Amino acid sequence: MRRPWVCLARLAQSASATIAGRRRKYDAVISACMQTGAMNPLRDSLNKILGRMKARFFAGAVPATEFNAQIDFLVSPVRETRHVDGDDLLSAGLGRAGLRGAPVVFADPARPTPAEVRRRAIQMSWKGIAWLQPLAVSDTYGALAAVPGREYGAFARVSGARASHRVLAQIPDAFDRRARCLLVAPASGSRGVYGAIAVAGAWGLPRGCAVVYTDKAAGSGYFDRASHSGVALDGTRAVAGSAPLEFEPASTLAGADAIGVKQAHSSDNPEADWGRHTLQAARFGLVMLDRAFPAEAPFTPQNTRIIAVSISNGGGAVLQAAAIDDAHLLSGVVAGEPNIYVEGGRPLYDYATEAALWLPCALLDARFDTAPGARGSPLLAAAGVARCATLKAQGRLAGGSLPEQARNAREYLRAQGWSEGALRSAAISTAFDLWRSVAVLDAAAYARTGSAPMPCGFHYAALDGLGHPAAAAEIVRALWWADGAGVPPGSGVAIVDTQQAPPDSYAPGLSCLRALWSGDDELAQRLHAGVAATRSGLPRAGLPVLLVHGVEDGLIPARFSSAPYLAASRKAGLPVREWQVSPAQHFDAFLLALPGFAQQYVPLVPYVHAALDALWAHLALDKALPGDAEIKAVPGLPPTAANLRLPR
Repeated sequence: MRRPWVCLARLAQSASATIAGRRRKYDAVISACMQTGAMNPLRDSLNKILGRMKARFFAGAVPATEFNAQIDFLVSPVRETRHVDGDDLLSAGLGRAGLRGAPVVFADPARPTPAEVRRRAIQMSWKGIAWLQPLAVSDTYGALAAVPGREYGAFARVSGARASHRVLAQIPDAFDRRARCLLVAPASGSRGVYGAIAVAGAWGLPRGCAVVYTDKAAGSGYFDRASHSGVALDGTRAVAGSAPLEFEPASTLAGADAIGVKQAHSSDNPEADWGRHTLQAARFGLVMLDRAFPAEAPFTPQNTRIIAVSISNGGGAVLQAAAIDDAHLLSGVVAGEPNIYVEGGRPLYDYATEAALWLPCALLDARFDTAPGARGSPLLAAAGVARCATLKAQGRLAGGSLPEQARNAREYLRAQGWSEGALRSAAISTAFDLWRSVAVLDAAAYARTGSAPMPCGFHYAALDGLGHPAAAAEIVRALWWADGAGVPPGSGVAIVDTQQAPPDSYAPGLSCLRALWSGDDELAQRLHAGVAATRSGLPRAGLPVLLVHGVEDGLIPARFSSAPYLAASRKAGLPVREWQVSPAQHFDAFLLALPGFAQQYVPLVPYVHAALDALWAHLALDKALPGDAEIKAVPGLPPTAANLRLPR
């Protein structure tokens, strides 16, 4: 057995070499020491020392490298980067305070470096998902200590698709060779490739697991028609033809200043392939582990536990993967608040277009006076009044007074299956115009309109000072990949609604989008076919699956998604469990960012992490899977494990 101080002495010698030779010598020493030191009780201490030495000797000295991997689904080289103290895997060197702080500033706002873009992308992904408290003792994320290691990124493509999806593996230097673990994490929502880092990375990386992500062929690698530019593999902007791009439309986008969003404009209907994206990411992760640790290769599903985990759309993706995992890649699945559509459920497009039309009026009902986001905005109140009048004029809503109309609109939604708790938390999605945002994007994706005009006269563009479509400024484009959530509007990309007209400005466009669901013309049939293609099967026999869902989720109500999935799985005799958490809604980040939320709701992601703990105990320690649970937590308290009543 090689003693730690011998390794350190040899590392010190390697550090005295030229910069060009440091990487080669360092890797050779690491390989020799770690092969024999895997059983060494001082391994963890040694890894910490190694991390500090890498920060000292390699910071700014080791450039990114690219290599061609023999993986049939990759459509780009693999980009490898090393990340140490000051620029680690989990927080890009920002730590808890930096993740909570002001957005990372680019030295040159128009031309950020790959390292700057990455750091801001990781920060914004955390901000979009997590409820981080000022002190580590007050939530379940822990200290967020630096996790040094390597990243491997590439573009991949599933068969039959035109556009690629981005895959990225994070492999910590302290990877646990004794209990090999790989988490595969499709992005939450339509976010970019780091979109599940606060879910999978936060749990896996500090435990010595590798984590591999995919953007599910969504993300914010927007293509700008005016500058003919998109996003390169390193996250920076590049002109088409100068480098492989995350997304480049097959033909010219409709609209002189149009902005192309991969999920909407690829013509692939990527949601139908979320399961395949997830399984490809898992295979990519295994091959990158082979490269990172050649002495321990091969890494296979037989010697490496592979857990698929994510939330929201990512939660739907891992369940889709569970249904098609014929090769038995996966060891287990944890799906939080999953957007999953099975027989007997309701697809998101159906209830999103319904909510977009009816909720503005319904939220005027006095029952919602204390719902966060339902009051305090004169514009929102005026829009609700106008919507009640529109529905009344269309003959779809009864009532001689505004209170009667609001009550009747609320009762209509309750009759469609919406719970009272879901409607309350849906108020914020209405205030943020999220229903329309989802419907505009999904209509184009499901109907596969590609570069042609989007359904119902919508398109995406930047706006000038008067609110007219205009070319996006270079400094705005530079922020898209890091800041964008993949679903405009946001980050300088707006929805242009050509049907918009007072007094109820959004009603014509929304009515058109709803008609694509309720109608039967050629475009409606294409949309229905696209939605049908997203319907998921059930998990393969024997695969343990844990569902975690907030009872008050108003964006992906459990009644429309996880509940029918659970019922179908139980009917088929499959080992699926569900934790129902109350009071929990869809967006943990809102508990920090918006008034009133933390007093009424608890975060959901800590329960997803607890489910990962339980699944790992089952897989690695042969403990029984936990049963179903109805968890009643108390909001308004520091989100510690005890206050959240996390299952043990």
